[in-house]
Amino acid sequence: MDRSQFTVHDTGRLVRTLDGNLAFVPAPLPPKIDIPLELMRRLSDADRAIGTLGGIGRILPNPHLLTNPFLRREAVLSSRIEGTEASATDLALFEAAGSPSSDQSDVREVSNYVVALNYGLKRLDELPLSLRFLREVHAKLMADVRGGDRAPGEFRHVQNWIGPAGSRIDHATYVPPPVQEMHTALDRFERYLHDRSPMPVLLRAALIHYHFEAIHPFLDGNGRVGRLLIAFLLHVEKVLDEPLLYLSAFFERHRREYYRRLVEVTMNGAWNEWIDFFLRGVTEQANDAVRRTRELLDLSERYRRQIAPARNAGVLSSLIDRLFAVPATTISSVAENLNMSYPAAKKNVQKLVALHILTPWRRKRETIYVAEGVLRIIEAP
Repeated sequence: MDRSQFTVHDTGRLVRTLDGNLAFVPAPLPPKIDIPLELMRRLSDADRAIGTLGGIGRILPNPHLLTNPFLRREAVLSSRIEGTEASATDLALFEAAGSPSSDQSDVREVSNYVVALNYGLKRLDELPLSLRFLREVHAKLMADVRGGDRAPGEFRHVQNWIGPAGSRIDHATYVPPPVQEMHTALDRFERYLHDRSPMPVLLRAALIHYHFEAIHPFLDGNGRVGRLLIAFLLHVEKVLDEPLLYLSAFFERHRREYYRRLVEVTMNGAWNEWIDFFLRGVTEQANDAVRRTRELLDLSERYRRQIAPARNAGVLSSLIDRLFAVPATTISSVAENLNMSYPAAKKNVQKLVALHILTPWRRKRETIYVAEGVLRIIEAP
């Protein structure tokens, strides 16, 4: 890193690594910042958008089934920021197949994100948002994927850095704290997580996400854990009754600005610009979630009207519910999950195929039945 690029000194301090390179140690949270009127308006817009989304979430007939599409969209787009190319359709086929092939490393990473997010949301009923919690989530995220040999679930014991692939530390774009300073920074970070600050939750979320990325405590997976941390914080603070708001779609869509805003906090103390960007993302993604929720509800109602005349409409309704949670299935999976024989499961699946609710996709030796209508809503830009 170039010392001359750091124009302020209250965001953190520069230190030397063991081999003499410069590294950055962020100052403890919260920073001393003045919130201008325009930023308060941005915060008001974000709060209003979340309120609208929360109102819809409270009237969902079965919230769990309609939150799963948002969770999977978040997994796809957060992983895409890190270079994966898997889509929501790839994820659905992967989950339905049950025995993935060895050439699906990208979709396995996305699947792990789903596992880590689900694990974290449930684990928060037993464990506070803490360093231990983040290590557990990281272990789920990095199990048996690229970077899985880089101490999953453990904070790093060596220096890391950010830069172009194959670059050396002396050409790094950013060098986070050396290990000893990292542990001190993490202790202070955890204290701030537990602090009952009067600061609005969305402002705290913006500060916490930046700070975690600046500490960069894992050898791999820091970006994904940092974005998961936003979702977990909003859940703990009960910003929404149901986990419907995720920001990775916004960050992925504005990827260059996302990284630039984080760097400018470190080098120039540009907190207000980062917070403005973050709140704009909250507003856009809350509005987007409102639209997609309505589309999913409309689709669900349309499917139910289609199956209403059927003699076994109740069974078909249960099958449709599962398709909103995981929008691809096999006959064997239907038989197992609905506790019926294989012939009965096949008969019910074929009814949904005839109604164009399911579409058969031939994958190697197995046919997977895909709810393309659900996936279109998840994958729409």
